[in-house]
Amino acid sequence: MTGAAVTTSGLTKKFGHQVAVDGVDLEVPLGSVYGFLGPNGSGKTTTIRMVLGLIVPTAGEVQLLGNPLGRIGESLPRVGALVEGPAFHLYLSGRDNLRRLDAADLRADPATSATRIDSALDRVGLLAAATKRYRAYSLGMRQRLAIAASLLTPKELLVLDEPTNGLDPQGTREVRHLVASLADEGSTVLVSSHLLSEIEQVCTHVGVMHVGRLVAQGPVSEIGGDARPRARVETDQPQVAARIMTELGVRDVRVDHGSAVGELDGTAPEKIVAGCVQQGLAVTGFRVETPSLEDTFVALTGEGFDVSG
Repeated sequence: MTGAAVTTSGLTKKFGHQVAVDGVDLEVPLGSVYGFLGPNGSGKTTTIRMVLGLIVPTAGEVQLLGNPLGRIGESLPRVGALVEGPAFHLYLSGRDNLRRLDAADLRADPATSATRIDSALDRVGLLAAATKRYRAYSLGMRQRLAIAASLLTPKELLVLDEPTNGLDPQGTREVRHLVASLADEGSTVLVSSHLLSEIEQVCTHVGVMHVGRLVAQGPVSEIGGDARPRARVETDQPQVAARIMTELGVRDVRVDHGSAVGELDGTAPEKIVAGCVQQGLAVTGFRVETPSLEDTFVALTGEGFDVSG
């Protein structure tokens, strides 16, 4: 990957005296799946709206597919977006809603409209419900139709703001696979979410927002790179296990729900088990845990991920 699909510098948005986005320097590499993470209210949607030219920044600069803020409109035909939920005509079917959108796109080929619409519906699992009126769609189906609308023509960049809102676990998995397939086809995907477990499985890069600030960004493999794996010893005497682990050099050992947990800092995991057994401790379970994105978020902000900024 070379270059960036989206870059911002000092991007700021104030609503009166409230600072919603504070000096964000975003960089979304071309060809990446960029997970834009943060709890509700952290500034993700406001940032996305500024990137797409839907609202004007108070300060800062934006480049979208190589075009600066004043020329964002030239890039928008190459961008598909779902921002703040879908909006369609209630009395029209899913297919007819997409027909209206496609007809309004002067760059779309009318001769291929029917094929492209059905292909988009099929990709989001709505082909069987294509003739059903939008008012009869569930929240999850409406969300899928909005994603289908962004897929009517090939896009270089897909911006999906909370695309799994209203979806059941199966629908969430389908969206995850869809995002992966779009990236495989060469699109850059910027997907905002508060569902870290889903993002972690598909993203190549992440940016973490907290109270309007971008507190970390980079390749998934590097975010939280300083976080060490943890050893967890399950036993009926966790306090004793915690003492043994500390003596063996394990750091920040604590007792947690019938287990002793600590950060491995050069201590071989097998030494922990052997040390416990040698001192007569009954070990009922042992595992090494790799820090997750949620662990990284907590380390960065000191808060659980469900806390709204």
